Amino acid sequence: MSRRDIIRMTEAEVESYLTTGRDLQVASINADGTPHLVTMWFALVDGDLCFWTYGRSQKIVNLQRDPRVTVLVADGDVYEKLRGVSVAGTATVIEDRDEVNAIGEAVFEKYWMPITDEAVREGVHSMGAKRLGVRITLDKVVSWDHSKLEGAY
Repeated sequence: MSRRDIIRMTEAEVESYLTTGRDLQVASINADGTPHLVTMWFALVDGDLCFWTYGRSQKIVNLQRDPRVTVLVADGDVYEKLRGVSVAGTATVIEDRDEVNAIGEAVFEKYWMPITDEAVREGVHSMGAKRLGVRITLDKVVSWDHSKLEGAY
């Protein structure tokens, strides 16, 4: 078995990793063809990677022009603990307020706390008034978990 096969995560491991992952590196394509790279908070919504951002942001401008996107969630501070999931996909920019708010709620709950009352929900919706949602359809997933090498390099 190749090292690549050994460190590859299963589908269940990928989903678990993305559910608990902290920062999503988002690469969209600028008009001149150069990459535009930013870090976003995100959540899995109905199994899809989603985030929300201001409607006038450069990433939204880029994704509306060219929906191709690559995203990365990675962690580990030493080689034997490196883990990550890289996804090449297609981004859908979402303008429907109900869908945008649902993404915002999912992101809020992942990073802060469960929404248990309407005042908090209204606050999240208020934060999202100028935001749009982005849902990523996965085309190619590459994953690695160096802990699976069990110290063998």
